Amino acid sequence: MFIASSIDGYIATADDRLDFLDESVVEGEDYGYDSFIGDVDALAMGRGTYDFISHLDPLPFGDRPVFVFTSHPPAPRGGVEFVQLTPVEAVTLWEEQGLQHVYVDGGQLISAFLAAGLIDDMLLTTAPVLLGKGRPLFNPIEPSSKWTLEEVQQFPSGMVNRRYTRIR
Repeated sequence: MFIASSIDGYIATADDRLDFLDESVVEGEDYGYDSFIGDVDALAMGRGTYDFISHLDPLPFGDRPVFVFTSHPPAPRGGVEFVQLTPVEAVTLWEEQGLQHVYVDGGQLISAFLAAGLIDDMLLTTAPVLLGKGRPLFNPIEPSSKWTLEEVQQFPSGMVNRRYTRIR
């Protein structure tokens, strides 16, 4: 997973806006997304995340398949598969398809995959802003898990990347 949040742990404002991220980004700073996405075989996201980017044509993921987890699929779209799967069922499907590195995005979906023990690497970007309220980075997750901090990178803009790997 690769996701950005405010200092106080929100990935979007209470009205689902991401302006705080755009306002925090400084042109020329490389937060590692291009390198990260270069190693990704496919993407998985929740319906809310998909709705946020669905206006983009084409989607900015090249020829990588996109799996959108939703119980109410929108109109079909090339390269996008709308699925109603548990995280375990999804991983089984991806393994059958030969996919090894799937980028999981969206707060609720990330939490579901974490709860199932199916995320091994996290890259968390923190924007230098306090929102006070909004959509939380993580929903309550059981069971707890332990992680090793592998790398911290700070930027002149105040953005900070932290990369963690799961302790098994």
